[in-house]
Amino acid sequence: MSELKKLLGLDLSGLEAVAAEAGLRRFAAGQMAAWLYKRGATDIDAMTDLPKSARAWLRDNGYTIGREAPIAEARSTDGTVKYLFTGVAGRDVEAVYIPDRDRATLCISSQAGCKMNCRFCMTGQGGWQGDLDAGAIINQVLSIPESDTLTNIVFMGMGEPADNIDAVMRAVDILTAPWGMAWSPRRITVSTIGKQPGLDILLNNSQVHIAVSLHSPFADERLSIMPVQRAFPMSDILATLRQHDFAHQRRLSIEYTMFEGLNDDARHAHALARLLKGTDARVNLIRFHRTPGFEGQPSSQRAMEYFRDILNEAGIIATIRASRGEDIMAACGMLSGNKNTI
Repeated sequence: MSELKKLLGLDLSGLEAVAAEAGLRRFAAGQMAAWLYKRGATDIDAMTDLPKSARAWLRDNGYTIGREAPIAEARSTDGTVKYLFTGVAGRDVEAVYIPDRDRATLCISSQAGCKMNCRFCMTGQGGWQGDLDAGAIINQVLSIPESDTLTNIVFMGMGEPADNIDAVMRAVDILTAPWGMAWSPRRITVSTIGKQPGLDILLNNSQVHIAVSLHSPFADERLSIMPVQRAFPMSDILATLRQHDFAHQRRLSIEYTMFEGLNDDARHAHALARLLKGTDARVNLIRFHRTPGFEGQPSSQRAMEYFRDILNEAGIIATIRASRGEDIMAACGMLSGNKNTI
């Protein structure tokens, strides 16, 4: 039997091609898009404004909606929920739902594993098994029970979004286009460690917020924990970011995971402030969550507050991100796609 062809993840032009193949008029593509991305159809027969013969043709020619429910979930004492989805090449992927007063954020994955090999990250420690297509990315948004309550989406789960940029951009298009889910780009953040070609596409072809993982203001120290520094130095990344306006329509965040004795003293704080001067960047200070295979320890709350205060006094807005879901291994750097953590 030939492999089923998913409608989920197709953009309007892709759906127009399917409509033409099925002998339908062009406007049928918009009808299919509405069922996929607005009405939450899970079966082709639900698309009742398509002729019955067209629905039969789609089924007979191997088309399916492509929605898949999570295969497992874990719930934290703080309300965070981690969902496990079927991934690629035997490596499943995780999405994390984070409720917080009037906000409901979903942290989604773009790859099964990751090639970037950041030493402190469990996703990277497991290697890379494959890219998710746009359908698998959007499925995470549509197929959790809390889908209708979401206020924000962050591409901060498993994988490096800039390393799977075509699928990520198609997913962003589906999320924001009027024919798709019609979200404002201001509700979406894409996090990257700074793979330049993908970052350039994000900056030039979308209006989503950008978060860049830095973790040290010193190139040699960053290289010791983030091999990407060799190919894409932070000096080049920051030079690129300075060419874009982050003061109005979009926000630039710097993600800074703090390790005791490694990057959390006054020298690092002052150097980071100098590095970011004039960028309109905000800094998210993130407590390190211990992972197997990395000997680093989390900074104390006192050290993080001292670091934050130095940045704020230097004119750099800095906040300490609340840690969520650590008890279910759903916090920053802890996602692995491992069924044993569910």
